[in-house]
Amino acid sequence: MIPTPHITAKEGDFARTVLMPGDPLRSKFIAENFLENPVLVNNTRGVQGYTGTYHGKRVSVMASGMGIPSIGIYSYELFNFYGVENIIRIGSAGMLNPKLKLRDIVLGVSCYTNSNYGEQFGFHGHLAPCASWELLTAAMEAGKKIGKTPVPGPLYSSDTFYSVDNTTDILRGLGVLAVEMEGAALYLNAAKAGKNALVICTISDNPATGEGLPAEERQQSFTQMMEIALEIA
Repeated sequence: MIPTPHITAKEGDFARTVLMPGDPLRSKFIAENFLENPVLVNNTRGVQGYTGTYHGKRVSVMASGMGIPSIGIYSYELFNFYGVENIIRIGSAGMLNPKLKLRDIVLGVSCYTNSNYGEQFGFHGHLAPCASWELLTAAMEAGKKIGKTPVPGPLYSSDTFYSVDNTTDILRGLGVLAVEMEGAALYLNAAKAGKNALVICTISDNPATGEGLPAEERQQSFTQMMEIALEIA
């Protein structure tokens, strides 16, 4: 089914690997600053998708929007209709583990969640879907090469940005590294489709203290995360 209800690209427009930031403008930034000869292949609903080359490798980048429902739609269509084999989410996360610092890069080995997204797959227990081991280990090595060793561990994919419960305090006590809002759906879609996925996040804030990076510093830190993702694409 091409085009899909949410992507108007043609068959073959996407590379085997897609980098997926949440923000469409960040997708545009990556295409314009890292890819050679980027071509806009999707702009439906302002969700920009580009395909170009990076050091001779064909790579695509497309935004996911915010939250599990949004990345659930886009990653499903890319995996199941456009022949994409690997999706690497690159985004921000709020630290939970007190050993982390602002600007640290974390890799989601698994994603806990309060979402019921996994119910559709027929398993009614508790799921913590996992990353692709191949992408995970490659990202660790790529980070070391640029002098920014990532921290691997579990993440928490929350359905709520403004929350009144103490879930994050509980998860902090269980060793969860950070909270974000998309990874669990991406990992579940990849598992169901037999594809590969990885979440790479930069720690941008500390929800417990209110400490956070200003816009300029976020841009610099996020660039390192982009370099890791592009290196393993």
